[in-house]
Amino acid sequence: MPVLIGAIVLAYLLGSLSGSLLIGRARGVDIRGQGSGNAGGTNAFRTQGWRFALGVVMIDVGKGFVATWLGLCVGVVAPPPLDSAYAQAALCGFATVVGHCWPVFFGFRGGKGAATAAGAVIVLAPALILPLLAVWALVLIATGYVGLSTIIAAGAFALLAATISGAFANAAPLTAFAVAIALLIVFTHRSNIVRLARGEEYRFEKALLLHRLLRRN
Repeated sequence: MPVLIGAIVLAYLLGSLSGSLLIGRARGVDIRGQGSGNAGGTNAFRTQGWRFALGVVMIDVGKGFVATWLGLCVGVVAPPPLDSAYAQAALCGFATVVGHCWPVFFGFRGGKGAATAAGAVIVLAPALILPLLAVWALVLIATGYVGLSTIIAAGAFALLAATISGAFANAAPLTAFAVAIALLIVFTHRSNIVRLARGEEYRFEKALLLHRLLRRN
C-alpha cells in the first residue's frame, strides 16, 4: 500500500506540471491573467496561438499517459478492491488530472483536466479515444462551444465505460474512473455552464461548420 500511495503522490506531482504555465513561464506570460483565465489548451489557443496551444496539449496529454502507464508498472501492491494493476493505474490517472486542475507548483490554479484525462484514457481504454474525439468534434462543429463539447464527451465516456461492462475484464475500475472524470469535468466547467445558461459563453465561430453549411443551403 505505501508503494501505491507513493505512486499516486508522484502522479499528482506530475499532473501539477502544467503545460501552459511551463511554456508560458519560458515566454514570460501567464495565461491565467488573459482570456478566460484558465490554464488549459483552449485559453492557450485563444490568447497565444496554435503553436503555443499545441505544446500545451502535448504536455498535458503526455503527463496523463505517463502517470497512468507508471501506475500499470507498479504492479499489484494493494488489497481488494484495488488488487489489480489496472485499478491502480486508474487511480494514478485520476491523481494526475487532479494535479492538473489544482497544481501544487502553481498556487493550485490550473486547467480543467480534459487533455490530461485523455492521456489517461489512451492507456486505460485506447479503443474509446476515437469515439470520444468524434463526439467532442461533432458537438463543437454543431455548437461552437468547446466547454459544452468537453462536458458531453466526458458524459459519453462514462456511458461507454458502463456499456462495455459485460465484455471487459477491467470494467469496474474503468467505469469508476470514467464516472469520476465526468463529475470532475462538470465541476471544473461549472463557470462554462453558468455562462451557457446566461448566453454569455464564448463561441468558437470558426468551428461552426454545420451552421455555415446550413446557411449556404
